Amino acid sequence: MSDQAVILPDEAIEGVPARHWQWLADGRIQCDVCPRECKLKEGQRGLCFVRARTGDRLVLTTYGRSSGYCIDPIEKKPLNHFLPGTPVLSFGTAGCNLTCKFCQNWDISKSRKMDRLMDQAPPEAIAEAARRTGCRSVAYTYNDPVIFLEYATDVAAACRARGIKNVAVSAGYVKEAAREDFFGAMDAANIDLKGFTEDFYRKLCTGQLGNVLETVDWLVNETDVWVELTTLLIPGENDSEAELEALCQWVMERLGPDVPIHFTAFHPDYRMRDKERTPAETLFRAHRIARSAGIHHAYTGNIHHEPTATTYCPCCEAPVIGRDWHQLTRWAIGQGGHCTNCGTAIAGHFEARPGTWGRKRKPIRLGDFALVPDARPRRPSQPSR
Repeated sequence: MSDQAVILPDEAIEGVPARHWQWLADGRIQCDVCPRECKLKEGQRGLCFVRARTGDRLVLTTYGRSSGYCIDPIEKKPLNHFLPGTPVLSFGTAGCNLTCKFCQNWDISKSRKMDRLMDQAPPEAIAEAARRTGCRSVAYTYNDPVIFLEYATDVAAACRARGIKNVAVSAGYVKEAAREDFFGAMDAANIDLKGFTEDFYRKLCTGQLGNVLETVDWLVNETDVWVELTTLLIPGENDSEAELEALCQWVMERLGPDVPIHFTAFHPDYRMRDKERTPAETLFRAHRIARSAGIHHAYTGNIHHEPTATTYCPCCEAPVIGRDWHQLTRWAIGQGGHCTNCGTAIAGHFEARPGTWGRKRKPIRLGDFALVPDARPRRPSQPSR
């Protein structure tokens, strides 16, 4: 995919040493975080814009800088089977390694100035803010966190030291070594499976479906990371019955029936403003296809419809977690994550009682949460090749 990389010159590049790169015979440096394998001369940035060459090294230019912080319900990520009802401290940086024409966070992911404008935010400060606000987890989101891998994994280490979980919201477009490095620091992930054809990925994202499927397969079958999937359904692009059936069949064959999948509604944005919003019936159809294929937990998103946002027992079909938007309305999961009606185990990570955060969304300023005396600064990640 290197022929699709757009490499931009920059006069003054600053950052911390990056991991996952190699020298090429022609003197360029190749970034090995994602399949694009951007090949950089002095003073150039990769397509993601935040990984750049300065001198004889690759650096991450957004280490310690964020697009802002917000406490969300974990269901907003969306994760319906990971500590339901609990608050999660969410943040992102700038840039992205995909070029989705339908990007719903384009003001963040396509930013070319944010890495110079945001205030410094060391990993310990984020972890301490999460602890002091009662957040059970920190989510790396808004833009794809694999491109700020060094920063994310340092934050994750600081969080784990405080008993706080880590959540990745990612498109999963990452190479093998970087994939193991990044997701090794995560406890849960929602992978944005944007469509189910190579043509869709090539034309609308300039990416490769195959690599994303490898990431998902590996996460579910070879790691302990809790995984849920999301597909944004775009009218006329990835919402055909045949494509949805193929997607659900792949999930059943490769991942099994217990991996939740969320079908969410598109709205016109960025470079795809000529499409209509996704009709609710399209989401309901996708939901029916998933359930007919045997997937136990299918959901709709970006619409208000409690029946298709609720979790049901795969055995007795009793509602075990009711949801009205991101507000929990019912809890029928007993000790150990079992249906209280029939005793069947419900796949996921549950506690004896659900959280009570509700549907609130609360922006915060990191500066309001000064480090406590024992929260010592840690050095940035060291480079490895």
